[in-house]
Parts: sequence; C-alpha cells; structure tokens
Amino acid sequence: MEEYPDLSPPTLLDHQKIPPTVKTNTSRRSFFKTTTLAAAGTFVLPRFSIGKPGISANSRLNIAMIGAGNIAKMAYQGCEGENIVATCDVNGGMLGRYADKYPQIDKAPKFTDFRVMLDKMGSEIDGVCVNTPDHTHFVATMDAMQRGINVCTQKPLTHNIWEARTLKRAKDKYGVVTNMANQGHTYDGIRQIREWYEAGVFGQVREIHMGFPGPDWGSRYFEKPDSMPLAKQDVPADLDWDLWIGPAKETYYNNIYQPLTWRGFYDYGTGQFGDWFCHIGDGAVWVLDLFDPVVVECVERGPALEGMLPDYSLVRFDFPARGDKAPCSMFWYDGMNNGGTNIKSPSEWDLGKVPEKGSFWYGDQQNGYLDERSNNPRLATRQANMDFNKGADIPEKYDRIKQKGPFAEWVAACKGELPECGSNFDYAAPMTEVALIGVLAQRFGGRIEWDPLKGVTNRPELNAYVQEPVRPGWEYGNDLWPS
Repeated sequence: MEEYPDLSPPTLLDHQKIPPTVKTNTSRRSFFKTTTLAAAGTFVLPRFSIGKPGISANSRLNIAMIGAGNIAKMAYQGCEGENIVATCDVNGGMLGRYADKYPQIDKAPKFTDFRVMLDKMGSEIDGVCVNTPDHTHFVATMDAMQRGINVCTQKPLTHNIWEARTLKRAKDKYGVVTNMANQGHTYDGIRQIREWYEAGVFGQVREIHMGFPGPDWGSRYFEKPDSMPLAKQDVPADLDWDLWIGPAKETYYNNIYQPLTWRGFYDYGTGQFGDWFCHIGDGAVWVLDLFDPVVVECVERGPALEGMLPDYSLVRFDFPARGDKAPCSMFWYDGMNNGGTNIKSPSEWDLGKVPEKGSFWYGDQQNGYLDERSNNPRLATRQANMDFNKGADIPEKYDRIKQKGPFAEWVAACKGELPECGSNFDYAAPMTEVALIGVLAQRFGGRIEWDPLKGVTNRPELNAYVQEPVRPGWEYGNDLWPS
C-alpha cells in the first residue's frame, strides 16, 4: 500500500524541527514580533500593537470574513467591537447579509475569491474567520495562515484527515493564533466534568454513548433528492459555482447543494457526524484522551443515496488503554428520529425524559451526562446529584474562560489577553480526526481498522478519502511535509 505523508501525530521532535516562525509582510504585522519567555521555554506570542508595544486602550483587530452569510453571524457576534475590514463570499447575495446589525459590512471591500482578497488586503488583516462549507475550510484557513494571519475556523476543522494534520503542522510553522468554533470548549461545564473525572467521581469510564436525532430531511440544512446524480441546472447570476466547488471534484450546479443543504453530500460536507461530534464529542475526547481508535465500525446503517449520508447509523469506536485510563468504547448514534436506535441511557436515569442529544458516560463508580455542547454536567440520578452537591469538595483546577464563545476567545488570544485558545489546532485537529474516521465508517459501512501511521489497514482503498485529491490550482500544504 502506498502510504501518505507521515500520519503520526507530531512529537516533540517534530516541533523542534519546525520551530514557530511568523511570516511578516508589513508593519501592520508588527504585533507578531513580541517574544515571550514561558516557564516551558521560548515561544512566539502574537500581541496587538499599532504604533507602540502591547495593547492600547483603543486597539482593535482588523477582521476579514471568508463566508459572509448564514453561520457567519456567529463570527460577527464574537468579533463585535473589532474592525470588519473585508468580506468574501462566492454568493454575492450573502455579502451584505448582516449589514443591518453590523454597518461596517457595507463599508468594507467585498470579494468573491478569498485568494484575491488576501492578495490585495492581507497586509491590513490581523485575523480571518472561515465560515464556509466543510470542503473549503482547509484551503481558506491554510492560505491565511501562510501569510501570518490569525484564523478562527468553523467546525469540523477540515474535510479529511490529512488536511487536519497539515493545519496542525502549519500552526507550529507559522506561529499564528488558531481556534476552531466549537462553543462548548469555552464553557465551564467541560472543565467541571474533567475535574470530576480526575477526582475519581466516575472511576474508570469504559463506555460513552452519544448522538444527534436528525438528519431532518426537508429542513433548511438537509434536503434529500429523489435520486442521484442531480440534474444540471443553470447557475444563478450572483453565484460563482467554480469557486464554490473549490478543491473538490467538478460537478454540475444544482440548487439542492447550496447555500445550506451541502452538508448531506459527502463530497462537500461531513453530515451530522462532522458537524455535531465536534460539540457533543468534545468533552469525551478532551477528558478521556480518546484519540487514535484501533477499530471504528458502523454497526447499523440506514438507506442512503449514492454520495449522501444515510437516514441513520450507529458507529462504535474502540480505544485501547491510554496511560492509566482503561480501554473505552465510544458510540455515535445518528438519525434516531429516522428509524435508528436511540442513544443508550443508564438504566437508573431518573432526571426526566432521556435526551436525544448529548453524551452518557458509563463509569465504574458513577454514570454521568453532558449536553449537546459538552456543558451542564450531571450524574445519572437525582439522589446521586444531591449527595454529590452536598459532599463534594473538588478543587477548580482548570481556568474558566471569561469570553463565552470561540470567536471572542480567539480575539482575546490575538490581543495577548489569553496564552492560547482551548480549541486551538493542536487540539482541534486530532479531535476532528476522530470525527472524520467515524465519518468514513458511516459513509462506507462496515469495519475500519485504524493505524495512525498507515491509515486504514484492512480496507486500504479507503485511504483515498484520508487524503483526497484536489483540483489543479487548489494545492495547499504539501510543502509542510518532508518529501
């Protein structure tokens, strides 16, 4: 089998080989040049400074939006108070979508191609928010990073595993501030449940059951055609379809693909798995070190059209022991509202209706639950919660994040108010990788045996989806891997 470039997670030696550096191209980028000594060593901490070092009282970041409508609302909200200096969208109708609330949008230059925007205005941009469909996250993020521009990218971080690992490596090389936009990683609950776990409240956690009830076919996010492939339609005048496709394989335009219903097509989206696992699975992955499964198996799969996500599925991940953590199986339930199996809940659950979203934790000592944003932890019964709240004295080990939301957290980190974002690419990339292995199993069914160095070992043909081919002109990141 032909192996793709070094899929192993970066080691300390990798970081030493590629020291943090920053590409500086204007005086505007001067805030990247502050070097700070940390207890663990020397690193580059980007700080904002226009005309003088440090953060001035009136300093604002210059932010550009790649993807200006729909979910970009979350980015505008999180960056409120900063300067919106440019917007970019392949759909011209989206460029002024939120101008009523954010008048800066009307005044900012508007672009269709993010590459043109960054060529013309990169020297004036401190940070970019990437709010595009999954298949263009990587190229937009990578283009900004290699110019020394900070990035906050929607989830899932990338469309395939090679892209995720490449962005992690790019973070080390370019030294920019990065974040993935999964809100729950800024909330208190995910830190609280980690403190509970490390205090022994659950004992060993050997199973996690989690999921999401859709896809809700016929909604604004999911539309199922009668058959595939889709018929060719005329491209709307305000849409650049070639740019919308970006690095993906060329296909005819059909209005079912966009602006929102692309998520159900694997060429462009990653279904609910890629979308919601980055929220629901965040707590389990972060707390229990659930990286590098050895087996991922789709044990239940509903009907699906070619190239589209199924009506429902159930995927199991098997993880070996990790240090002092026992082997653990994690289950993802997708589509229980479409005939799939409901999330398995603890038999003693007595806190009301069993949730359709979130994660159940099965421990030797206690069973617990996190909601769909990996927040609001609780034990499985009222009595257990009551006893725990009365008698527990668990110290607060993990700093709480004042900025609730990934874009606000990222803005603070860009200004040097935080050392780093919680879902920076050192974490977000391997977490996204776990989700994407699950997407592979859901997409093709059956059992996947996974090796972090070699990829899929029992079905090597699936490695074509671990590092997908790209259209000419959209090649990014190959220079970060040794030849």
